[in-house]
Amino acid sequence: MDRFRVVPAAYVVVRRGDEVLLLLRANTGYMDGYWAMPAGHVEQGESVVAAAVRELKEEVGIDVDPVDLVPVTAMHRTGGNGDPIDERVDFFFTTSKWSGEPRLMEPDKAAGLEWYSLDKLPNPLVPHEARVLAALADGSGLPAVIAQGFA
Repeated sequence: MDRFRVVPAAYVVVRRGDEVLLLLRANTGYMDGYWAMPAGHVEQGESVVAAAVRELKEEVGIDVDPVDLVPVTAMHRTGGNGDPIDERVDFFFTTSKWSGEPRLMEPDKAAGLEWYSLDKLPNPLVPHEARVLAALADGSGLPAVIAQGFA
């Protein structure tokens, strides 16, 4: 019998004061037309922190020292449909220190890159990311671990 598996991913809230950096997803087949933070799957043999650093470089062209990634929450979520791609563990970080100027590095996967104030976020946002951003915006805080989509 195959063991249950989850897909790990790293997400980074890049902050400039009260603003966050968001990408407009396009041509990926997942949540195209939604705004999202820089993120991506953890690859085999890679730590979630290394994945976060790599994704920032690949998607928005900035370099972040791993010590400048502050953990925000982990989210275990399910689509409830049994599809392995919908069984996830997402690790959210925030950073306000980087080198380089953020720019759209993958125009084939994103149609825009913009700074948004936490109190004026664009619509639509990827729903599970919106939950994290809303908690950052209202200062309510987040638990260390969120379970989403489970009964």
